[in-house]
Amino acid sequence: MASKEEKSLYDTLNEDRTGVPPAEETFSLEEILAEYGGGRERKILEDVERQVAQELGESAPAGEPSQPAQVPSEQDTAEEPEQKRESCAENAPETSAPPPTVDREDLPRAPHPISMEEVVSHTVDEVMEEQAAGPLLRPRRGLFSRKKLEETEELYQRPETVPEPEDKPEEETIGPEEPFDEAAAECRAEYRRWRSPVLASGLISLVATAPLAAEAYGWTLPLWTGDLRLQSIFLLLCLAAVALLCRRVFARGCVLLSEKRCSCELLASLAALAAMGDCVAALLLPSRTAVTPYAAVSCWALTFAMWGGSRSSRGDWEMFRTVSLDDDPPYLVTETERGACKQKGTIPGFYTTAQRPDMVRVWQSVLLPVVLVASVVFAGLSSLGRGRGGDFLLNWSAILSAGATFALPLCWGIPWSRLARHLQKAGCAVAGWSGAERISRRRAMILTDADLFPPGTMQLNGVKVFGEELPKAASYAATLARCAGSGLHRLFDGLLRSECGRYEEADDFSFYEEGGYSVNIHGETVLLGTASFMRKMEVRMPGNIHLKTGLFLAVDHQLTAAFAVKYNASENVDYALRMMKRSRITPILAARDPNITPALLKRKFHKGVKVEYPDLTTRVALSEAEQDRGMPRALLLREGLLPYASTVVGSRRLCRAVRRASVLSFFSSAAGLLLSFYLVFSGAYDLISPLALLVFLLLWTAPVLLMGDWTGRY
Repeated sequence: MASKEEKSLYDTLNEDRTGVPPAEETFSLEEILAEYGGGRERKILEDVERQVAQELGESAPAGEPSQPAQVPSEQDTAEEPEQKRESCAENAPETSAPPPTVDREDLPRAPHPISMEEVVSHTVDEVMEEQAAGPLLRPRRGLFSRKKLEETEELYQRPETVPEPEDKPEEETIGPEEPFDEAAAECRAEYRRWRSPVLASGLISLVATAPLAAEAYGWTLPLWTGDLRLQSIFLLLCLAAVALLCRRVFARGCVLLSEKRCSCELLASLAALAAMGDCVAALLLPSRTAVTPYAAVSCWALTFAMWGGSRSSRGDWEMFRTVSLDDDPPYLVTETERGACKQKGTIPGFYTTAQRPDMVRVWQSVLLPVVLVASVVFAGLSSLGRGRGGDFLLNWSAILSAGATFALPLCWGIPWSRLARHLQKAGCAVAGWSGAERISRRRAMILTDADLFPPGTMQLNGVKVFGEELPKAASYAATLARCAGSGLHRLFDGLLRSECGRYEEADDFSFYEEGGYSVNIHGETVLLGTASFMRKMEVRMPGNIHLKTGLFLAVDHQLTAAFAVKYNASENVDYALRMMKRSRITPILAARDPNITPALLKRKFHKGVKVEYPDLTTRVALSEAEQDRGMPRALLLREGLLPYASTVVGSRRLCRAVRRASVLSFFSSAAGLLLSFYLVFSGAYDLISPLALLVFLLLWTAPVLLMGDWTGRY
């Protein structure tokens, strides 16, 4: 029986000299070097030689010196592993204590003694032959691992074959844009064309409704009460006159239909045509039910559609008239990932954004086809399905008039005109629904130093110099303020001019979260910041200086000057912050001035002001976004925070009013559609009389009018 040391030596020599069992694949020398690096080749070989020499020394019998090993020939190298094991077993020396119970044939025998140099040389030759015959790319494995490792190395992929991320936003293209003065003139002419017939059509609709109201109150009108033929002729003439005045409603409905979009104008036009046909049917068809036609309801539907179109064109006119006042506006408002941002003004892209359809048009294109189809089906079920074919136009005009509620044309026109007029007085304009929705989507505004403390609200109350000349201190402070890009630049620039100083060349400018800046000027480390910042930078401060909003200058960690800065609150800024709080718009403070903090804002403005104060890196990045040129969603023609806040707050109020009015209008349309179908199907025409249906539609329109008026009151 072989000893444990001999068995371990045998296993070591039969593991391909690398520590891997015979069943596993052998390693190449380049794989070993790739795993551990070319610089460790000598160390690996020395470790292997030391391990084999130690095991050879332990396996030799006591009193006998270890014999040098013989190098196996190339013929022996080509033999199979089983033949190697037999050869080693035959030449293994016998031990002094044979095993008493284990069969000798089952035990391994000691191999032939070989030298370490021959083992290493033979292994290298074998590796070179194997690499010359085998493939270049082989699966990677750990150096002494028994499991194959997965290939983690990826081949280079050309840039054109790399797929782009799916969530990458599409770049907006700017189409051909019309000059704003010409667009304003066109919108003004359009507004006049829509507004002029509204009063006349309203009076005619009122005349058509007056006999119905008088009859409902119990008055008996000669030549009217009980004479269906005269009623039909009178209502037909009134509806024809209103339709002639409101022909633009029919034209817009047909134009949108050619664009495969269903609109409230189309439904109002179809309801009017159905009511006209019903008046004719009342004169010609004796099988029609003897009830008053719904022509008066259609007259009011056309009138409200004209009014909604006039208010929408009025809003467009106010918007383009404001923008045309300045060909190069100072600022624009665009959207970012954090919220609305005020940037340098630019014109291209505003007209394209303003021409996009509003949300009401989009929703109408989706929902109103359902209302139209349902009205036709319900009219057929309530007339043809009940054996009353002569009542088809009567039932369809009632159901379609209830589905084409009066509030649908007003959902966008009333709020938009109110907001455009309010913003025109504030010196700003928003690019329609698309611009308002984008800048108010995040419910946040990025505010910088100039927004909160505009020029004239910051004053320098005094300067104290410690062992340095004032012109040099002013030059250093002005240089730091200019590098920081904060509102302090204007303050120290005035001090620099008064002291006849000059800006210095600065290197390695840095911001600090503690509230200060640092820069190298002529090899000196210059610091500018608050008192707490100076203490954290190990600058010794005098004990008799107590300035809450003071700034301190240090050169090579030695205090040089102290500046007393006073921040005055502006009434417009205070009003803007209160307005933002009422509308739940979160201000994001992106100030670079170390003194402008939430604590300072609470001291200077109302205590209820709440701002988001991100970390230093985010503040600097957000403040740099003000220098970009994004897509203009709104244009500002005046300085200050108030026009900026009015634009964002008004846009949010507009979007909320339009969404709520749209939901209410579509709900009223569905409710009127189902309720009118139930009543006409049951034949209860006394419950769904033209006057009752008119009052029902007017009650649903009142909240929409209130929401539209509420948009411009903030």
